[in-house]
Amino acid sequence: MPGVKSIPVLGSIVTAKVNPKDIDVLVVIADDADLTPLATASRRLQGHAQSFNRGADVFLADERGTYIGRTCHWRDCRPGVRRSCDALHCGRRPYLHDDLDAIRLNSSLVVSPPVTLWPHVERRGQLPPDIEEIVAGFEHAV
Repeated sequence: MPGVKSIPVLGSIVTAKVNPKDIDVLVVIADDADLTPLATASRRLQGHAQSFNRGADVFLADERGTYIGRTCHWRDCRPGVRRSCDALHCGRRPYLHDDLDAIRLNSSLVVSPPVTLWPHVERRGQLPPDIEEIVAGFEHAV
């Protein structure tokens, strides 16, 4: 997708936890990236995870390593459409859910996530064997 700079994975999925409840993806984006296709892909990932009784979050950071929020989970994202929207600046940037009062990723995690899958695989520590197998698959595919 245009404007996507890297895609790391973080959270319990990259630990030795036996039964992780979700997958957390961090997408580093350009300041001018259109978030519409990314939000669509995020909703698909969340739906797929729900079919396994799991969850998924797509966190967003800018190229400077600043956490900026998550993708909006609404199909129609614009000011005034949802009263329940808790984004600080709902609709200012379409499909950016900047609920920084509720969730804020640690800056060291944003700058140095456990593993980056794209544009190239980069490990920053030991991964569990099952996740290592998946990551190795990405390495060969790229």
